[in-house]
Amino acid sequence: MNTATKVAAYAGVLAIVFGGAWAAGAAAGPFGEEIRPNAVEHGAEQPASGGTNAVSKFPPGLSAAENGYVLDLAQNTLPTQTQQTFSFKIEEVGGGTVTEFEVEHEKKLHLVLVRRDGSGFQHVHPEMAADGTWSVPLSFPAAGSYRVFADFKPTNGAKTTLGAEVQVAGGYEPQQFAEDARESAVDGYVVRLSGELKAGGRSTVTATVTKDGKPVTDLQPYLGANGHLVALRAADLAYLHVHPEDGPDAGPDVKFAVEVPTAGRYRLFLDFQHGGEVRTASFTLSTSGTAPAPAPTTASPTHADDHGGHGG
Repeated sequence: MNTATKVAAYAGVLAIVFGGAWAAGAAAGPFGEEIRPNAVEHGAEQPASGGTNAVSKFPPGLSAAENGYVLDLAQNTLPTQTQQTFSFKIEEVGGGTVTEFEVEHEKKLHLVLVRRDGSGFQHVHPEMAADGTWSVPLSFPAAGSYRVFADFKPTNGAKTTLGAEVQVAGGYEPQQFAEDARESAVDGYVVRLSGELKAGGRSTVTATVTKDGKPVTDLQPYLGANGHLVALRAADLAYLHVHPEDGPDAGPDVKFAVEVPTAGRYRLFLDFQHGGEVRTASFTLSTSGTAPAPAPTTASPTHADDHGGHGG
């Protein structure tokens, strides 16, 4: 065998080895879960590449395309501390813009934004134009990379949560949420979170709202309940299922059923309404039995002011 032939044969072996390794890696998602192309969230199925059907094991919000829909942002770079109109569309994978949506929690679409470090939370409700363009005025108080979640259910379609990245220009100073924080102070209110998160299952967490040391017993309904909770997995900002379990009373306790797929640390954000104003309390909570993460090298910020808030 001459030299050229030997080199060609060796290159072929390398191609097989590395090609096989890439294929194996592509089939394995976080935490060893199997991921297939064009998979579908929430149990709905669609043909995957090669004509097979597959269901994604990713939690919602980790992809800009799912269930046959695509989140199309009009802009993905924004200035800091300057309010401007943020626009996007929900497109169909095969072409066309989605313009018909069902009302869920009193809105046709919920838009959630949070910075990659778990700060800067906003929960807003854009308005849709006749051509399917959603718009909302937004202001980002701090620079960094943000995850944008669009939570919606098209008419006769599957409930879907899509996520995409937005870059906000400026100097980035990441915050640390390495320790659990079950108490949040906002505008004179103190909200305490009780209950445990159970990896791979559903559990109940209860938010108790007080003001000036006294229980708040006249919470006002917001989005069809006494409060609205968003839970995000800290490692990758996966958007998790949360269901209100409100009773007929108006506080001080607000209960939620939370489903977390894996062990680890989570960021939770509670929107509650009192005195005609919506406020947001933020928490950090680990699953039961999870070992604490190493202490950060910088001081952790207080959860009373992590640049989070409610936009509307």
